[in-house]
Amino acid sequence: MALVIDDLPAAIRQAKKELRAALPNYREVFAEVEAAIGAQAKAIAAQRDRGENVIPEIQFSDIAEGRVSAEQIALVKSRGACVIRNVFPRAQVESWDEEIAHYVERNRLDKRLENRAEDKYFGQLASSKPQIYGVYWSKPQVLARQSTPLTTARVFLNKLWRAESEGRVHFDPERVPVYADRLRRRPPGSASLGLSAHCDGGSVERWIESNFRKVYRHVFAGNWHDYDAFDAAYRTDVEEIASPAVCSMFRTFQGWTALTPQGPGDGTLQLVPIANSMVYILLRALQDDIADDDLCGAMPGRALSIRPEYHAPLFEALSSIPKMQAGDTVFWHSDVIHAVEDEHKGAGFSNVMYIASAPACAKNDSYLKRQLPSFLRGASPPDFPADNFETDFEGRATLDDLTPMGRAQLGLDL
Repeated sequence: MALVIDDLPAAIRQAKKELRAALPNYREVFAEVEAAIGAQAKAIAAQRDRGENVIPEIQFSDIAEGRVSAEQIALVKSRGACVIRNVFPRAQVESWDEEIAHYVERNRLDKRLENRAEDKYFGQLASSKPQIYGVYWSKPQVLARQSTPLTTARVFLNKLWRAESEGRVHFDPERVPVYADRLRRRPPGSASLGLSAHCDGGSVERWIESNFRKVYRHVFAGNWHDYDAFDAAYRTDVEEIASPAVCSMFRTFQGWTALTPQGPGDGTLQLVPIANSMVYILLRALQDDIADDDLCGAMPGRALSIRPEYHAPLFEALSSIPKMQAGDTVFWHSDVIHAVEDEHKGAGFSNVMYIASAPACAKNDSYLKRQLPSFLRGASPPDFPADNFETDFEGRATLDDLTPMGRAQLGLDL
């Protein structure tokens, strides 16, 4: 179900009244959080400035052969992100990139983009025009989603979470449903086509909706040290405000697969690699310098913006991901702050397929039932603007392109 809020300012005032009453020492708790998270951010910034990688890197072969160490897993869970190298052979991905280019060109996507539905989701962000195309059903996208290597990687990521807690089993990590998402094709020299820092998967809901509050129960109780960003309790029960481009599935990690080489300066992804940074964001909005009907500028049905005037300590840790090769993937926890560099100063296209990691649960199975007709028609999926560009595209994927795993992941067997 979607959350409906008729009077948002009143709902925010009521939520803040309740949360402050339940945590009367909210000022002192936030001061403690600010010191701890700030120190974490400074340590990451120092490591980055020394030229060291701050995003953990794992070889896919180590995942496939069960060689990922406990130390590597602990670092991924602390940073809330990882790069997985060599998921796909480079030659295969280069072929996919060429096929996608041919697919969008022969179907004249450029002409259709002139009439695309306005995507207001990123509209409040200072940088808000990433070159993301409403293409979901090209054959390379479908083949990548259903592939054995990427499925193996996503099962590994799902298993980093606590799938059972609070006396309940929240999801099945072994089943990986498809969340069909878009493409980014960014030419060299493009400027002001990034995204400023934000989080997805809920904005004002995090303070207002009852199950979101349960997700962050330890934070709002002042026991922030007990908060585990990888505990799935109540995350499969939350209700988001419906809006184009608001994800209504539970994703353990957002992610993309590199179709071309790209790195810092190439208009690429930036992360604040602190898995528990949401603790800071949630408590910051309760402080006395924020108006009673404001949540640090959070808006319904939009990305949750992270702003220097409210969240300055977090920006110290904002770091570009390392150099990626075609076939590498990057994943970040669904609560991790991320951005996209404004300028692409590199020499080649910076292209990616957005493919997240999601586990099987009732919330996600429900979405699959709504998404399946979109695949069959070539329409835009339910969570996205209804451009429906691909309904008559020549060469899009069909049922004949699905493997048994692909059929299961799209919910054809539900």
